[in-house]
Amino acid sequence: MQKTNLKVMGIIGIRSGSKGVPNKNIKLLAGKPLVGWIIDTAKKSKYINRLVVSTDSQEYADIATSIGAEAPYLRPENLAADNSPEFEYVKHMIEWLQENESYKPDIVVRMMATTPMQAIEDIDASIEKLINDDKVDSTVIISEARQHPLKALKIINDSEGRKKLVTFFSESGREVTGVARQSYDKAYFRANVIAFRTRVVFDTDSLTGDLVNFQITSQESAIDIDTITDFSFAEYLIEKN
Repeated sequence: MQKTNLKVMGIIGIRSGSKGVPNKNIKLLAGKPLVGWIIDTAKKSKYINRLVVSTDSQEYADIATSIGAEAPYLRPENLAADNSPEFEYVKHMIEWLQENESYKPDIVVRMMATTPMQAIEDIDASIEKLINDDKVDSTVIISEARQHPLKALKIINDSEGRKKLVTFFSESGREVTGVARQSYDKAYFRANVIAFRTRVVFDTDSLTGDLVNFQITSQESAIDIDTITDFSFAEYLIEKN
């Protein structure tokens, strides 16, 4: 059920200064700036009625606004470092809009430019889970892990200083071969969209709170771009579809 009386704000963080791929957030993907893909998707939402970007770059802000998002201000430098938690820039945006525009959303949807293939059906479904259940703090879009985390390995030194390969959790060399994937419970990773009630930020100092619902999406929709290889794979999927 669509409830247009709710203030639902989408926010996309596009910090400049990417080390792995320079200017990653505005690099062209299939002829469109990377951030343009998630902006265009968010604009199709039945529920998102305000869309903002948080960026420390005027160039990034100009590109985002030309595509249809708002850039109310440039993010302070201390919130745009490599190790700056995303929670801080989201909270800063909410506080800034309330102080400067007397605007406070009921629900915030945090999206990322690096997951350009998100489906609007999944984003709207994640918002609907909050609309339909007042107890839920947030909804996280997830996809099944390609490699199960229990199969993770690490390298350690043995008692004689030799390096050896062991399992990540048990430090056992005998279990490096692992077991069949079907023997494990399914594991999931975030697909980088979180819809949450605004109060959660201030009540729990997090974007998710305590009661977290979920929306499962495909592995293709959840592709996260971090390298040039990821760009190539995403372009292949876009052209294929």
